[in-house]
Amino acid sequence: MIEITGKKVTLKEASVEAIDALYYWKYEDEEQAAKKWNGPYIPEMQMTKDEYRASWEVDPEIRPDVPDTLIIYADDKLIGYVGAYWVDKNTDWLETGIVIYDKNFWNGGYGTEAYRMWIDFLFENTDLHRLGMSSWSGNIRMVKVAEKLGMVEEARIRDARIVGGEYYDAIKMGMLRSEWEKHRKTRG
Repeated sequence: MIEITGKKVTLKEASVEAIDALYYWKYEDEEQAAKKWNGPYIPEMQMTKDEYRASWEVDPEIRPDVPDTLIIYADDKLIGYVGAYWVDKNTDWLETGIVIYDKNFWNGGYGTEAYRMWIDFLFENTDLHRLGMSSWSGNIRMVKVAEKLGMVEEARIRDARIVGGEYYDAIKMGMLRSEWEKHRKTRG
């Protein structure tokens, strides 16, 4: 069982209890605060809890012993998850992401630490050449986190997302293994 502990957060593999807690945050939480930032331009289909559980069983590994998702805990409380999926296995290119559902843990460095630990884990445990993330220009915090971790903006597609009736740019950011290695050395 993978468990990575930082100063503020711990990343762990998903248990049935964690999947059920994520279901609550994703579908049952009344406020749905995270949906205002995490891809609010993507229509989301409602799932039953059983369907959601089953979706976690579909190809859950990036490589043997490297899961595609880890759950984020702070103070022993589930607050979100980090994930990844293949864009192109032939070129060793993953797309990554993070969601912090519990807004009480926004703006405190929890997401930055969790995402850094996730990126480090993926590069350390695979032969990835590159990884990336996608966001939108209205999610300034996510773009700043990616920049802080060493990602660079690689594409900006103007007025490609509609949120709240307004157009926003789609943003693609990425990092090569060589950039990660250099960035890692500079942070100590």
